[in-house]
Amino acid sequence: MEERFCQSCGMPMGDTDELYGTEADGSKSTDYCSYCYADGAFTSECTMDEMIEGCIPPMLESNPELKEEDARSMMQQWFPILKRWKNN
Repeated sequence: MEERFCQSCGMPMGDTDELYGTEADGSKSTDYCSYCYADGAFTSECTMDEMIEGCIPPMLESNPELKEEDARSMMQQWFPILKRWKNN
């Protein structure tokens, strides 16, 4: 199975649908995680840069060897190809 990443924050969503957000009809979203998307809408209206800044602390927590500036740079390169930010 291909690894899925949230198309808003880039978080790996694992092998199950446990971290998937929900659509308005209650079905699971295969594009977005539960932190970013619930009941068919984004949980936070923010810019891509604001999302990146919010994602830095959990990324550093899960990757202690990573430096903040490297995490930011990686996300600044990757986020523009994610579905939520692609056309912004």
